[in-house]
Amino acid sequence: MLKIQNLTAHYGNSQALFGMDLEFGAGQVATLLGRNGMGKTTTISSIMGIMKASGGSVTFDDVELVGLASFKIANLGIGLVPEGRQIFPNLSMRENLVATASNHLGVGDPWTVEKVYDLFPELATRKGSMGNLLSGGEQQMLAIGRALMTNPKLLILDEATEGLAPLVRQKIWAALTQIKNADMSILVVDKNLKDLLKIADVNFIIERGKVVWKGGSDELRKDRDALHRYLGV
Repeated sequence: MLKIQNLTAHYGNSQALFGMDLEFGAGQVATLLGRNGMGKTTTISSIMGIMKASGGSVTFDDVELVGLASFKIANLGIGLVPEGRQIFPNLSMRENLVATASNHLGVGDPWTVEKVYDLFPELATRKGSMGNLLSGGEQQMLAIGRALMTNPKLLILDEATEGLAPLVRQKIWAALTQIKNADMSILVVDKNLKDLLKIADVNFIIERGKVVWKGGSDELRKDRDALHRYLGV
């Protein structure tokens, strides 16, 4: 479904990605792992066209994404839950959900507000609350629901549970498990390794802007050297 080959990216004269290569298939959950500043968010930004790649290729369902505008990439079926959530503070929770809702791919059973409420019942009780009055956990649930309302084939989450209380994290991981079981592909960045590895099919560790390790969750659990060297675990 998503294939990245020799991807490079720069911030001005400073190079951030040094030949990224990764690939995973439809219905899989893939993780981007690594210490802060190693290129995870830059990779996501390059996939989405938020940051212009300086070289290499990103293909999604055999469509080249490099050079496309961000809205065109989103319309191909990629939903983004960005770091920091970036919800609309002056819209109500429900308005946030419907503001960018779409079904460009003609999904037969599309996501609706009611289906998002089923996934996150907490949101149903706050549907009239303004975005800036929601808790951090509610905002993250809303950000996930908003992305799902675009009916994507691939859901990308940058820092899925960062800064959230343990109970809220459990609800987020339970929701992502449901989404995975519905055969949606997921690319996720997070530091909660124990929870990540429970749902991941393939893991990519990034060091200094390139993939230095890849493999399944069982492989990573057993590779103590990689865990210590690249993740400090």
